[in-house]
Amino acid sequence: MSAKQVKKKEYGNESITTLKGPDKVRKRPGVMFGSDGLEGCEHAIFEILSNSIDEARQGFGNKILVTRFADHSIEIEDFGRGIPVDYNPKEERYNWELVFCELYAGGKYNNDSDESYEYSLGLNGLGLCATQFASEYMDADIRRDGYRYTLHFEKGELVGEMKKEPYTKKDTGTRIRWKPDLEVFTDIDVPIEYFADVIKRQAIVNAGLTFILSDKATGEKNEIVYKEGIADHVRELVGEDGFSSVQVWSCERRGRDREDKPEYNVKINAAVTFSNKVSTTEYYHNSSWLEHGGAPQKAVRSAFVAMIDQRLKANGKYNKNESKITYQDVEDCLVIVTSSFSNITSYENQTKKSINNRFIQEAMTDFFKRQLEIWFVENPVEADKICGQVLVNKQSREKSEKERLNLKKTLSSNMDMTSRVAKFVDCRTKDVNERELYIVEGDSAAGSCKSARDASFQGIMPVRGKILNCLKADYARIFKSDIIVDLIKVLGCGVDVNSKANKKLATFDINQLRWNKVIICTDADIDGFQIRTLILTMFYRLMPELIKAGKIFIAESPLYEITTKDQTYFAYNEQEKAEILEMIGKSKYTIQRSKGLGENNPDMMSLTTMAPATRRLIKVMPEDAERTFRMFDVLLGDNLAGRKEYIAENGERFIDMADVQ
Repeated sequence: MSAKQVKKKEYGNESITTLKGPDKVRKRPGVMFGSDGLEGCEHAIFEILSNSIDEARQGFGNKILVTRFADHSIEIEDFGRGIPVDYNPKEERYNWELVFCELYAGGKYNNDSDESYEYSLGLNGLGLCATQFASEYMDADIRRDGYRYTLHFEKGELVGEMKKEPYTKKDTGTRIRWKPDLEVFTDIDVPIEYFADVIKRQAIVNAGLTFILSDKATGEKNEIVYKEGIADHVRELVGEDGFSSVQVWSCERRGRDREDKPEYNVKINAAVTFSNKVSTTEYYHNSSWLEHGGAPQKAVRSAFVAMIDQRLKANGKYNKNESKITYQDVEDCLVIVTSSFSNITSYENQTKKSINNRFIQEAMTDFFKRQLEIWFVENPVEADKICGQVLVNKQSREKSEKERLNLKKTLSSNMDMTSRVAKFVDCRTKDVNERELYIVEGDSAAGSCKSARDASFQGIMPVRGKILNCLKADYARIFKSDIIVDLIKVLGCGVDVNSKANKKLATFDINQLRWNKVIICTDADIDGFQIRTLILTMFYRLMPELIKAGKIFIAESPLYEITTKDQTYFAYNEQEKAEILEMIGKSKYTIQRSKGLGENNPDMMSLTTMAPATRRLIKVMPEDAERTFRMFDVLLGDNLAGRKEYIAENGERFIDMADVQ
């Protein structure tokens, strides 16, 4: 090691440090909020809203005001008891220090004994403090015990002192206004749609609680309330399209997750109906939407399949040797919203998107089985309709699966696609290990490639113009596109559509791919680049495994033709052009931008683009997939802010490219 090299600091006892105070959150926001991006910022909002909802659920206040300001600050006001912030003799500290500046401090730890918060969204004593630490500023205005308390924080620290003054009005409650800090989160521009969605969900599971959402940026104000909670929501979802009554079930159970664990209370609410046009399953726990389900979802799956299967068997509805129904068959016509509560909850993490309590799952499974049994006995006509529709769903699913298998066999056994796909030109060999498919831009380019190809192993598939943007279009539009459907037929491997709404289209099988290489061949201009990108987008969306398997290539077309008296050179970029010009020196030459593929003569086309010995192919590498897809989103997707920023930073590059003639 030379003397100039800096010696690395040794890893010793002094290397271990701890984050203190606000830095516990400010330097690691993802730990508390699940992300340091917009999603984390949104979760911080939910933490403050949760506290107000917990107050209302305990019977203190029936209205919550939520305001979104143009500067991205947020205000939430409730009319509960007001946060205790005065001196705490037991802790020998002021409560404002504990709730605003101390992680794992709160009033919801003893909810099983004193029941001050029997069922609450916030259990960990993290939300208010963590959000305060992650804020540029936070103002608290609290009314309780005949006093009004106000506090002002900046970047996790109290500025000045807590102000306490007599308050003669009878109302109580808490108003918190804060601005998420851009030093903590990468994005704080929370859209109004997030507020509307989360408030609607909370109104659904807190019957009769009124939310008033105000957007100061637009001046809009909306009131959201569901008087009968989840029952109203199920009726709203189904409208006139249900074929059974809406069942509303509720019960309370007590149990434990393990013999050595404490007992706890569980309250279960559910609203259920069936429809052959609508299917929805939503699960909530302690009024938090369980995006990933967990215990309630497993309970619904187990109970509904078991009871409907039992009735079908009892009534002899299955044919001989017919397989039993699956949850997919039930889910396709089920509309259910569950709202459970417990005073001990095992969440997947602080973001509360899934619960895994064993007792909750067992209690809900048993309860749903009993309620379905009662419903079916008391309403045999509805029961027969429900079971009949599930059986129809099953038979339809099996028929579709059989048709898909038959189609795959047909496609794999019939290698001659010419009769089914217009303008597709196949090659002679049937050996998949040798076959190459050129996807070319337009009919004229297809003609040139057809003349230049080696017909023994190279096939041609022209695409007419710019294909559909598969990043933005839904599956219904994608599979109505003749160009895309024809290309899928020619490829032969089907599509890998990982979508709940399109399960029946997920037929991808790479073993059915009819080609060893799939080569995208477009002009070396702006339009050509865009067509290439759209085709790549299609592969990323519909057949990503082809990229992972290294089957997709790009044929590199030359930018320039440089002709001397004796020879023609091809330059694929500016650097190569400069090198060629330097090599030929003072010889006379002509230089021109390469023609479009359709204008090239067969010899040149073969030499530059198709002959394996002289062509240049770029393999689309799987490790580039995520980066490329992000760029697709910026250039072709709904990321308007990202596209605007990208154009501002890189626009001159494309202007220069467009000006090259």
